[in-house]
Amino acid sequence: MKIKISILVAAMVAAFSLSSIHSSADPAVDLFRMQDKVQSRCVNFENPTGATGSGGEENHGAKGHAFERLTPGEKKVLFDFHGCGIINRIWFTLGDRDPRVLRSLKIEIYWDDAQTPAVQAPFGDFFCDIFGKTSSFESDFFSNPQGRSFNCYVPMPFRKAAKIVLINESTNTFNTYYDVDFITTRHHDRSVMYFHAWWNRVPATELGKDFVILPPVHGKGRYLGAHIGLMTNPVYKDSWWGEGEVKIYLDGDTKYPTIIGTGTEDYPGSGYGLGKFNHRFQGCLVADNRNGEYGFYRYHVPDPIFFHAQCKVTLQQMGGGTIKQITELLDKHAPLKLVSFTPDDTSQPFLKFLEMPAVPDVKTLPKGWVNFYRSDDVSAVAFFYLNSPEDGLPAIPDVDLRTKGIGN
Repeated sequence: MKIKISILVAAMVAAFSLSSIHSSADPAVDLFRMQDKVQSRCVNFENPTGATGSGGEENHGAKGHAFERLTPGEKKVLFDFHGCGIINRIWFTLGDRDPRVLRSLKIEIYWDDAQTPAVQAPFGDFFCDIFGKTSSFESDFFSNPQGRSFNCYVPMPFRKAAKIVLINESTNTFNTYYDVDFITTRHHDRSVMYFHAWWNRVPATELGKDFVILPPVHGKGRYLGAHIGLMTNPVYKDSWWGEGEVKIYLDGDTKYPTIIGTGTEDYPGSGYGLGKFNHRFQGCLVADNRNGEYGFYRYHVPDPIFFHAQCKVTLQQMGGGTIKQITELLDKHAPLKLVSFTPDDTSQPFLKFLEMPAVPDVKTLPKGWVNFYRSDDVSAVAFFYLNSPEDGLPAIPDVDLRTKGIGN
């Protein structure tokens, strides 16, 4: 009996210990706990400084400044706070949600009075409205309840200051509404990192060259995930575009990565093709087979990816097709490079063309599937935490490249 009681007590102690650990890591568990050193604030046009007792002073408190107009070329500082805190939620709605506007409008976020932005991305892509075609959705970090607003719930800590800037590089004027909900606190310990985001686009990727989701960043950090957009090259007709593997190079990796996937549609959690769905950590919000447009996301929350010196993330530019499809593409001199062959007959060998002295004539192969390097239009926002407020990454592409072919 004493043994059973001892085991029960030990189990209760262990459970209490785990609960305490989980409680400190999961804000939802702490909903009922008072945090005495924290103050809640919100910045918007009705209270641009977030000062206490200062909300809605205009028009005698009767909705006097809910929005402002953003004119072409205007750079508007929406949030400029000095102190220590955490941004927990950012909400926007815009009077103009045209796809070209969402690509022309740029969001920048600066931490601790840094000279360069930690976050730089087209507005729509940042909020997972990659081609301006996203309807209502909800993921763990972003949501668009009815296709008319933009929400971000990524926690963004800062130690000394935080600044959020919108830059309107479109030719349109439109009303802008927003909230930045944050808390102030006294300090963060050394383990707390800064949130970063960086966008890239290559309208025609080079054969055999991986698309760069995240260039090498140096320091300690965590790769959080990406929003990825792909516009297929019509020269490849109805062949499949998504055979490329995501590669994540960590710390001392050089030629080959530590982490690698199995296919593009596999990265957001699907397989054998990609249709529309949205889950907490993975999803596809645009799957337009007719126009060849795909927008999808993946967040490495349950599967964290930490780095201690350096991180780089890329996506192979590879597709596939049947023998008939590949033969037709070769006959029309479509830009491609053969990679491998999977026969329908499982008793036949898998052929790795790049390891063979000569690639066989595709027409002589039995029925099966051929993978090949191809060239498409790819873009992505990479999200990551870093132990520095600056990441050393270059400025994102200019508005002409950002909007090329968008909204047509």
